[in-house]
Amino acid sequence: MTAATYDITGIGNAIVDYLLPAGDDFLDRHDMRKGAMQLIDADTATRLTAAMAGGQTASGGSVANSCAVAAALGAKVAFLGKVAADEMGEVFAREIRGQGVYYPTIPLRAHIPTARCLILVTPDGQRTMNTYLGAGGEFSLHDLDESVIAASTVTYLEGYLFDPPAAQDAFQEAVKMARAAGKKTALSLSDAFCVDRHRDGFRRLIAGGIDILFANEVEICALYERSDFAEAAHEAAHDVGLAVLTRSEAGSEIHHGHEVIRIPAEPVNVVDTTGAGDAYAAGFLTAYCQGKSLRMAGELGTKAASLAISRIGARPPAEHLRALV
Repeated sequence: MTAATYDITGIGNAIVDYLLPAGDDFLDRHDMRKGAMQLIDADTATRLTAAMAGGQTASGGSVANSCAVAAALGAKVAFLGKVAADEMGEVFAREIRGQGVYYPTIPLRAHIPTARCLILVTPDGQRTMNTYLGAGGEFSLHDLDESVIAASTVTYLEGYLFDPPAAQDAFQEAVKMARAAGKKTALSLSDAFCVDRHRDGFRRLIAGGIDILFANEVEICALYERSDFAEAAHEAAHDVGLAVLTRSEAGSEIHHGHEVIRIPAEPVNVVDTTGAGDAYAAGFLTAYCQGKSLRMAGELGTKAASLAISRIGARPPAEHLRALV
């Protein structure tokens, strides 16, 4: 087994988030399904950006968020994800490196801009996301860094990046690289609509060597086409070594073989659910890579997620995260 230099290497969309508080009427006017993520084209991105004047910009991307949070929690972290050689790409690279994450991916030098996610946050804390993949969707086998993956305790893959075929090939190869080095792999299902688009592909990827699966209740039921959470969780526990399943106010469950560890949710004033699952995964993986118990990993994940949803934005301040450990 290769010695680990990094605790976590994330592979996912390199996105700049644009957040705006909005009412349900805004969603209705723009034909958005509340709480879901939809892919949009460049023209739609331009139109929505104009309609969302006055929003807040921040570097984002699901697994990139997890990487930034994990670094603040004390993990050694790397991230692989594609940006363009443009102003937004420079913002993303500068911010994620400034948060202590090693980011070696070479920017795309083509007429495709850096990806962006336009997020509407309604008063109930739900986030509705409109994602233009841009350069992020150009991630391919050539962007994998085998030396980084081989030097990482866990390589963490983002389900949202599974749409482009080239990225699917990269995921399969990343799993092979990690396994060849004797290291672990993790996958986030990301979104139930993403699961519906790629159910068979996700099932093949999981069977090919995913060790840790992150999903919420809706996503795991979608993956196994079950209406009963317990049945879906049982199937997940059969397919992976660890199924880490979040259930909003019902807390989370960690399924390890026949063992089920239940972690209660922390009481919190929900302001914005953006990044809750990302922060949970960050906390869990940080503790897991440090050799902590599964219960302690779930508890740190819960604390990080609670901090994330108590404010606007997916990445809580580093000093607040450091106070959790």
